[in-house]
Amino acid sequence: MNIPHLKNFLAAAVLCLGLTIPAQAQKHLEKGDKMPSFSLTDQNGKTFNVTNEVGKHKLVIYFYPKDESMVCTKEACAFRDMFDQFAKVGAVVIGVNGGTVASHKAFANHYKLPFVLLSDPGDKVYKLFGVKKKFFMSGRETFVVDLNGTIVYSHAAMLEGKAHADDALAALKSAK
Repeated sequence: MNIPHLKNFLAAAVLCLGLTIPAQAQKHLEKGDKMPSFSLTDQNGKTFNVTNEVGKHKLVIYFYPKDESMVCTKEACAFRDMFDQFAKVGAVVIGVNGGTVASHKAFANHYKLPFVLLSDPGDKVYKLFGVKKKFFMSGRETFVVDLNGTIVYSHAAMLEGKAHADDALAALKSAK
């Protein structure tokens, strides 16, 4: 069977069986790319629109798999412990995952997290940034965004929670 026939056969099989083919994944955002616009609900039930921050603050947007898990807690606490240093360089820290608003509120209260946690049901913003799943979980990746809304740094490492905060702060300090 040649390739065009195979594609037609597979398409017919998908239709007959009622299967769906997942949409193409969004391109992974890299240094130099513009940050996409998005609005999500924060841990206090308020709508957070990221475009309201562009031009006012540098942004550290970190994607993490799950509230209260070991590495995610280390990561969140590292951002908490360095929060004043991020503020000194004019940055706002934003955590994003698919957890509920209630889960984020409990997580923020439990560890006294002074920054925004956004609920991303269906991983819509994960997909906008092109953050890939790892080990059957939502990915862990941090993006640093400048005042113009351009990504100037990213760091992806599933098991290095604290390194995300350390490296994001170093990137902000070295940026001109």
